[in-house]
Amino acid sequence: MIEGACLCGSVRWRFDGQPEGATACNCTACRRFGALWAYDYVDEGIHVTGPTQAYARGTALEFHFCPTCACVTHWRGLRLDELGRRRIAVNLRLAEPEAVAAIPIDHFDGFDTFDDLPRDGRCVKDYWF
Repeated sequence: MIEGACLCGSVRWRFDGQPEGATACNCTACRRFGALWAYDYVDEGIHVTGPTQAYARGTALEFHFCPTCACVTHWRGLRLDELGRRRIAVNLRLAEPEAVAAIPIDHFDGFDTFDDLPRDGRCVKDYWF
């Protein structure tokens, strides 16, 4: 289990288990937020508590942030999948560094091709500095 919280502590999330990777996306939103995402489904593998405000990006997803300290905490899909589940991703940068340091980075080209790119051997710890 990995836990994360915004700067003021009002919004918290829990990722049950260990993510296979942390996604670094280069879309216009993610590169501005500087987030590293770990994915699952709402109230299955990911649980979020606390008040958030949302910014809907088109019709696919909404980015949630703390209304007090403005940390981007997670995004949530606006559509249900074929099993009635809603996709969600938490921002791993809100976890303690030692809890996520060894998670490999997955690159996603959300700006141009929408392709998953090959891993280059870097982990979250390589993105801290």
